[in-house]
Amino acid sequence: MVEVYELWIVIVSLIVVKLSHWIYQWRNPRCNGKLPPGSMGFPIMGETFQFMKPHDALQFSAFVKERILRYGPVFRTSLFGGNAIMSMDNELNMEIAKTTHIPGVPKSITRLFGENNLFVQSIESHKHVRSLTFQMLGSDGLRIRTMKDIDLLSHKHMEEGARKGFLDVKETLSTILIECLAKKVMGDIEPGSAKELALCWRNFPSGWFRLPFNFPGMGVYNMMKVSIFSNLISNIYMHKLNDGGRDGIVSWQARKRMMKLLKEAVLKKITSGEELGEFFKIIYGEKDTMSVDKAIEYIYTFFLIANETTPRILAATVKLISKNPKVMEELQREHAEIFRGKKDKEASLTWEDYKSMTFTHMVINESLRITSTVPVVLRTPDHDIQVGDNTIPAGWIFMGYSSVHFNPEKYEDPLVFNPWRWKGKDLSALVSKNYIPFGAGPRLCVGAYFAKLMMAIFIHYLCRYRWSMKAEITVTRSYVLMFPHGCDVQISEDTKVDN
Repeated sequence: MVEVYELWIVIVSLIVVKLSHWIYQWRNPRCNGKLPPGSMGFPIMGETFQFMKPHDALQFSAFVKERILRYGPVFRTSLFGGNAIMSMDNELNMEIAKTTHIPGVPKSITRLFGENNLFVQSIESHKHVRSLTFQMLGSDGLRIRTMKDIDLLSHKHMEEGARKGFLDVKETLSTILIECLAKKVMGDIEPGSAKELALCWRNFPSGWFRLPFNFPGMGVYNMMKVSIFSNLISNIYMHKLNDGGRDGIVSWQARKRMMKLLKEAVLKKITSGEELGEFFKIIYGEKDTMSVDKAIEYIYTFFLIANETTPRILAATVKLISKNPKVMEELQREHAEIFRGKKDKEASLTWEDYKSMTFTHMVINESLRITSTVPVVLRTPDHDIQVGDNTIPAGWIFMGYSSVHFNPEKYEDPLVFNPWRWKGKDLSALVSKNYIPFGAGPRLCVGAYFAKLMMAIFIHYLCRYRWSMKAEITVTRSYVLMFPHGCDVQISEDTKVDN
């Protein structure tokens, strides 16, 4: 009996020693140099939960503020199951942004979006696809191919909202975006497939940034799981989608179903010789470098990123406008002037109209500045980088914040929403050394011009009405922008300014 007891003491002691060694290694990662100061949190989980805690969207999170005070502007941590370096040093961020390192994203992103996704493409592949995308979504592409569709859809959905007496800003722009891009990608497709595809995109789960472990109960498992009972639950699945459900069934099926629908529609059109959408023809036109599967993977990823970002930023912008009567008044003046200048009152907006929206562009720039409270430079270095006395190790995720947006030396009263600060500045610039809402360097957001155009046109039609947003509506962040009380605006046909 004594021998068994002693054996258990030895076993427990070995386990304790092993765990202690593992925890020590976790908290003190190996590095060919000196790591920046910081903490790695609890093994495996790291500091993910503290980082993802919701906070005021117009402020840096308590997680970031506390660590800046404790460790300085560059510090180490562990998030989403991987090691990370966070930086509030703008010069360092811009230097890293210029490099050809691959994007720095959690493994959950890679697993969710597939191997050909935008996040993990080599710089050569990214440049190639970027140049193709700009044929559709660069300034010229938007002017020639896309603006009219966005205008017609925005006008239609604004009138529908006015008839109802309200509209959800985020969901409305999401609908406009999906309807616009779906036709540009797929051309004309069967109504049933179009509806199901739109529902899949709209209801795709938004929790991309998660711990990357694929086992029951974890977010990635729920998003990646392909149900072996798909035939048995397909009717339930579609019922849930039509109800706007976001439970496990939707998570299980969304990606699989989207990819299947896209591929079936594309192959059917290719086989029958039917016309594909302009965007798909541009992407797939490079047959030597772009297979059908690769083109679909790219389009799938682009759709989801666009649908997850632009509608949320617009909703936050509308909230900021609603809290500032002078801003709202100036916007309505500008857009009333554009409307009055049209001989045909039913005519669509022109590119010249869009370029003339000076104050609107000032509002959008200011909104992008003040809501950029998350990392905008994401890279994974392929070699160790020396920063002063410290080393950023190869393979760690580098997360650079747009701290310059809140630097009082660059922006007077940086926490104040003040569109007039942009007066006289170049409003078409997407990036400068003091302004990086779309990132910087060769990985600059490919949809930046598209996002700004959609926001401006939506604001134009919104400002054709008197509208309001309830004071209790708030904007928070849990990496992405969140709206715990919704983002409805009250609007009605009776308040149309140009009646």
